[in-house]
This record gives sequence, structure tokens and C-alpha cells, in this order.
Amino acid sequence: MSAKPIVFQKISDMRRAVAQWRAAGETVALIPTMGALHAGHVSLLEASRGKARRAIVSIFVNPTQFAPDEDFSAYPRRLEADLARLAEAGCDGCFAPDASEMYPAGFSTKVIPGGPALAGLEDRFRTDHFAGVAQVVAKLLNQAQADCAFFGEKDFQQLAVIRRMAADLDIPTKIFGVPTMREADGLAMSSRNAYLSPEERARAATLSRVLRASAEKIAAGAPVGEVMAQGAREIEAAGFALDYFEARHAESLAPAASRADGAIRLLVAARLGRTRLIDNWAVK
Repeated sequence: MSAKPIVFQKISDMRRAVAQWRAAGETVALIPTMGALHAGHVSLLEASRGKARRAIVSIFVNPTQFAPDEDFSAYPRRLEADLARLAEAGCDGCFAPDASEMYPAGFSTKVIPGGPALAGLEDRFRTDHFAGVAQVVAKLLNQAQADCAFFGEKDFQQLAVIRRMAADLDIPTKIFGVPTMREADGLAMSSRNAYLSPEERARAATLSRVLRASAEKIAAGAPVGEVMAQGAREIEAAGFALDYFEARHAESLAPAASRADGAIRLLVAARLGRTRLIDNWAVK
């Protein structure tokens, strides 16, 4: 097994390492995560190798992006297993701060995103979520001062929010999106998949199946509204409680009524038992 990555618990220690790498002429990538790492996270690390010589994965379960009724305390935390996985993947450093390092006494600044953060998708159900995401990502980008950062496309609205925030705040780190990693049956990889019962797991891939079929129908010229209505019925018939199933412009996330509106992304969020799943698919 490869050596474990250097673990930084203090911002100053991470910045010192980044400065040393930079002094040696090396570029640096940041991969922000909340831990419970799976193959999807590793794909972000692998994608970074084409853009940077060094890579830092941050592991921080950010309390400010969880609503009071969400699973902050239950969110899986397994740092040693995550470090072992990062060692196998050849990661250089892991930033694993305590909450007091990220939000010390007296911390009082907020980042309030607009634009794609108010698209009427996740923000309809998780009111303060993107403010928490924008806050912690802005801090991580500033703390690491990396050349580039990598985020999964599974959280597509989140990726749009981060890109807009980085551009609006003149953060020089280049933001890259990485295609969603999927299980053999098409289910998007997620730490929350572990909450699914065996029977729920057998039905969960309905989301990706309907997304793909709907995208293919729209690409073939079928009316967007009819395709989305049919897809919603199929998802609900499989036992999901549907939050949304939407066709949106791939960049602005504005509603898309036809392909004449530009590139389209289909986005879905639905609950299966106690587990809320999200996914998306491009219309090509």
C-alpha cells in the first residue's frame, strides 16, 4: 500500500505545504469532500492528475449546509478508512479540520449565493443549503489556494452555484466538473446509498433508467413536456416520493421547454423510504 497522505488539521500547515510545492514549480488541485469516500470521489482525484502535480482532498462534514431536520449527526464519518483509500489512490495531502478550525469563536460572515442557487430545484427543499455550501467552499478555496478544484456533476446545481460564486468573488481557482460515477445498474454513487434497504436498493436505479430514457427521447425530438410527465409517472410508480423531475438549461438552470432553449440537463430528486436521492442526465 502507498504511504498515507499528509494529514493537515490546521490551515497554516496546509498552506505551508502548498507553498513548498509551489516553490518547486508544482501545481496543486483541491478536491473538497465530506468524507465517506467512494469510487466517485476517487474519480475526482484521478481527474485532477491531468491538471495538477499535487492533490489535496479535504474531508469536513460541514454543519452549515445541514437543515435542523437533516442527518448531520448521522452522516458517516470514517477518517481512517478514507485515508487508506486516499493512500491507494496516491493522494498527496488530506485537509481534515475540526469545526473550530473552520468556524472559530466569533465567526460571523456568510456567503449568500443567488443565480443558480435560486433555480427552484434543491433550494425549494433545502432553504439554507447553498448558503452553507458557498460559505465552506469559498473558505476551502481560499485556504488551499489551489490552482484548480474538482467537483462531481452528480450535485449539478451545487456545481453551478460554486462556479458562479468563484467567478463573482474573483477566486482564481479554476473549477472543473467531473462526470458522475455509477454502479453497475446505473445508480449514481453516493454516500447516502448506504441508507437504502436491500429492497430499496433494487428499485433505486429506476432514477437513472428514467433519466437516460427521457434524455434519449428528447434528443430524438419528442416534446419535452410530454417526456417529463411520463418520466415522473414512472418514477412515482416505482415507489418514489418525487420532489422534482425537471428539464433545465444546462448553464443557467432556467426551465427548458424545448431544445431550442439550448443545452438541456434533466435533474431529479426523490425519496425512497428514508433516503433522498438526486441525479441528473445531459440531453445530447
